[in-house]
Amino acid sequence: MREKNIEQKLVKAVKNAGGIAPKLTCPGFDGMPDRLVLMPEGRIGFVEVKVPGKEPRPLQVRRHEMLRNLGFKVYVLDDTEQIGGILYEIRTT
Repeated sequence: MREKNIEQKLVKAVKNAGGIAPKLTCPGFDGMPDRLVLMPEGRIGFVEVKVPGKEPRPLQVRRHEMLRNLGFKVYVLDDTEQIGGILYEIRTT
């Protein structure tokens, strides 16, 4: 499955759950996750979308660690089966 297809399914699932998942673009600050997931009641998470089995690049790993150290949830999504669990975790923690 292509990364674009996984990303589209994520966006649709977030919308169906009452949230939004805007594309995150940060000029001059490479390595940020692909999507910012904003759910009802102020729940937020960052999602890096990858093709199945592909790992984040070293710069992406550093950005993920930086965000986690700030207290944010960061997920790497490489299978549509993970979407439900990711959204559940964002909504409940």
